[in-house]
Amino acid sequence: MTRIVVAGAAGRMGRMLVEAVARDPEATLVGALERSGNPQLGADVGELAGLGRLGVPVVDRLDDIGEPFDVLVDFTQPEATLEHAAWCRSAGRRMVVGTTGLSADQRAALETVARDVGVVFSPNMSVGVNLCFKLIETAARVLGEDFDVEIVEAHHRHKVDAPSGTALRMGEVVAAALGRDLQACAVYGREGRIGRRSPTTIGFATVRAGDIVGEHTVLFAGEGERVEVSHRASSRATFARGAVRAAHWVAGHGAGLYDMQDVLGLRD
Repeated sequence: MTRIVVAGAAGRMGRMLVEAVARDPEATLVGALERSGNPQLGADVGELAGLGRLGVPVVDRLDDIGEPFDVLVDFTQPEATLEHAAWCRSAGRRMVVGTTGLSADQRAALETVARDVGVVFSPNMSVGVNLCFKLIETAARVLGEDFDVEIVEAHHRHKVDAPSGTALRMGEVVAAALGRDLQACAVYGREGRIGRRSPTTIGFATVRAGDIVGEHTVLFAGEGERVEVSHRASSRATFARGAVRAAHWVAGHGAGLYDMQDVLGLRD
């Protein structure tokens, strides 16, 4: 059994993670974490997730988790994630991190933590999305410089970062396959008389509306033909199931910074 703690357990994604852990026969939920001052502190996390009483109270400190655990699953905010990561490093606990919006410095800090404990860090834990990463890498290599690349993503109105972490990761995958530096060639939105498109550009377009769970399309457009690789999520449950899969995987691995490509065995 993999013993799991869920951070941000009272939020929408946190409750989905709680349900995914509770329904996995090879996992056990031993802790639920929330920020200090959250009105759900002290509540039974199973009741918050609509599962009935699980006997796991929501607490605001990892030190208050009543049982030892193997993996912390964290889909919170960058600052909170790094605080949790420092604690896990000192305590020798592994992590699965799905938090998006980390700065370069914050990602570097997470890499430092991973020198001592196993960390799976991925902007998207969906099995389907991670298969798409592999598909777009292959497409970029095969289609090469003759095809323009545009990435379009759509999410719900509550998402605070843009482009999404998944869209940025798709851009990184394409740029690496084409030998480009994404920071140098990315274009985030266009307006007015922008002039002719540079052939080395990787463009990003963002939609925020309604309750869209997550949609991503990478468009490769050439002369006379185009190729599109798309993924559409209809439920956050797909991210939660992937995170639990990652928790099982990292529980059996040592220190290092991993992603879902490692978890799914998609590395060349």
